[in-house]
Amino acid sequence: MANTPSAKKAARKIARRTAVKKARRSRIRGFVRKVEEAIAAGDRTVASEALKAAQPELMRAAQKGVLHSNTASRKVSRLAARVKAMPA
Repeated sequence: MANTPSAKKAARKIARRTAVKKARRSRIRGFVRKVEEAIAAGDRTVASEALKAAQPELMRAAQKGVLHSNTASRKVSRLAARVKAMPA
């Protein structure tokens, strides 16, 4: 447990940041899940629309420090490749 006032404040800040990052991560997972489900259903138009919604969310997460930028780019790239490979 934190003893000094500065350590107590740091613990409070960490808890707040953790909550924010957890919410953002959950939001990202929801967007990615929609793309995955559309791919599984075989609906290319819905999948591409879901990808267009998911891409800015992933990049925003990278910008905010929730994900590493390379991780976000990799996820977008792999989803885009899977959507593109779907039959029209």
